[in-house]
Amino acid sequence: QVTLVESGGGLVQSGGSLRLSCAVSGGVLSRSAFWTNTMAWYRQAPGKQRELVASAARDHTTTYAESVKGRFTISRDTAKNTMYLQMNRLKPEDTAVYYCNAKPAKDNCWGQGTQVTVSS
Repeated sequence: QVTLVESGGGLVQSGGSLRLSCAVSGGVLSRSAFWTNTMAWYRQAPGKQRELVASAARDHTTTYAESVKGRFTISRDTAKNTMYLQMNRLKPEDTAVYYCNAKPAKDNCWGQGTQVTVSS
């Protein structure tokens, strides 16, 4: 069992940037097993379903939702047990709670998320 803790959210103006972090904690074997997964960032805006934003496979192959392609960059640092989401040129429609998890998501691993609010 691992624990995922997201951080780095906040209030930013349209066009600004934020860098989200996802710390993976737990036993050594649990963490090692977890990092074999494709990792991903998800987000949930008010009144909407949670959606996949970006993913990074073990070989660092990445995928992005069309709405964030060219603006967001996902990366993973196994040595630091941390995953990141660099978000540039933020838009008001990026406002949401952002979560990290594996892909496909593991139901028992959802963290609290980190709120990102982009003002126009």
